[in-house]
Amino acid sequence: MNGTMDFTQGRVSRVILRFFFPMLATAMLQQFYTFADTAIVGRGLGDDALAAVGNMGSLCFLIIGFSMGLANGFSILVAQNFGEKNFVELRRTIAAMIRLAVILTTTLTILSITFLRPILTLLQTDESIIGDSLTYGYILFGGLSATIFYNMSAGILRSLGDSKTPLKAIIISSVLNIAADSLFIFVLHTGVWGAAAATLLSQMISGMICLRKLRKIDYLKKQGDEPKPEIKLYGRLMKNGVPMALMNSITAIGCMTVQYFVNGLGVEFTSAYSACSKYINMFMAPSFTAGQSMSAYTGQNYGAKRFDRISEGLKVCLTIAGIAYAVLGSLMLFFPELLASLLLNGSEQISHAAEFLPVCGVMLFAVNTLFVLRNAVQGMGFPLVPMISGIAEMVLRIGCISLFVGQIGFRATAYAEVCAWTGALLINAIAYKVIFARESGKYLSHGKHGFAVQ
Repeated sequence: MNGTMDFTQGRVSRVILRFFFPMLATAMLQQFYTFADTAIVGRGLGDDALAAVGNMGSLCFLIIGFSMGLANGFSILVAQNFGEKNFVELRRTIAAMIRLAVILTTTLTILSITFLRPILTLLQTDESIIGDSLTYGYILFGGLSATIFYNMSAGILRSLGDSKTPLKAIIISSVLNIAADSLFIFVLHTGVWGAAAATLLSQMISGMICLRKLRKIDYLKKQGDEPKPEIKLYGRLMKNGVPMALMNSITAIGCMTVQYFVNGLGVEFTSAYSACSKYINMFMAPSFTAGQSMSAYTGQNYGAKRFDRISEGLKVCLTIAGIAYAVLGSLMLFFPELLASLLLNGSEQISHAAEFLPVCGVMLFAVNTLFVLRNAVQGMGFPLVPMISGIAEMVLRIGCISLFVGQIGFRATAYAEVCAWTGALLINAIAYKVIFARESGKYLSHGKHGFAVQ
């Protein structure tokens, strides 16, 4: 089927793992080149430059995470249409997504550039790093179209069961990103703007590779005089996309608040927090990928009303998340100083990071499980629950850091993460159980099977 995958057929564990491993490789490569980018900035430009780039992390997640949430929400409808084998509606949905993406890109670019300096000032960004933070931010947000272009095209492919094309795109762009980073920083001595430019260039190449594949898929090509997207379709897309986008942005606000308190502790803490955040994001990658797999898988099977397969798929993805916790949580628990020294130079910064990593390593299972359950809920077309859990994350993260930073200092950042993960997990676990029982029961009550024997 043009390299795409039908999740409604075949052995559950086999189809999920065939989709998961290319996705995992993609996620790890993304984290690797982010890690390499951080290492090149830290080693090539020093801890202050690393602090400047790391200081932009939560703000980038606020803007880029919003666009990613919209793209993921939109893609749920693509997966459901594909599961129903309604290719006319699938093509109309993608056409509507493109139109909305243009409006989204223009709006977010203008807003992010306009309010970048006031927000950095509000975050108590130290004067010694605010210049580099602004430079990095203006370039990334000025080229936001490249990032959204990739997220939208890759999201469509994942919903259609194609995880290999995004992997190919990331392999090429990762090599390009690291090479460009090294050239700009070590040879041309451009400073932090070179790191931002390299990231944008790699995103643009990734998007072009994904677009090239989409243009080759037969059932995505317009068949004669098809009806154009209706207003109702745009409403359905926004109904799915906006809550997921807000979930990411609300979570980012909580992270920005933590960044505010960290910045108030001093630049060395900003550097340490930046390094810790890189490790958290990298070690979350397997479970985050399992969650993305669950989203596409659930979307297709929900569209086909195969609730038996959704239940089996959840078990497979939770097993993946459990294995990831056992391996990566142990690294954070037992080797924090070693991990910190790979990104940081100063002994104080390494010491601060070594306080953070073991706490999050012990509780990594909470966020791993959260990713799987939250994406299962999203895949069934209920994005409001994850948004509510995002609000809970924000409240818990802000509450914890506010209460404890004055008493235990930097360690409060780790406890804030753990509180946020645990609260969101409880909400999504309860929601999944209730929604799955209701939806499967509703379908069975209409005399449909919903639970086919494999």
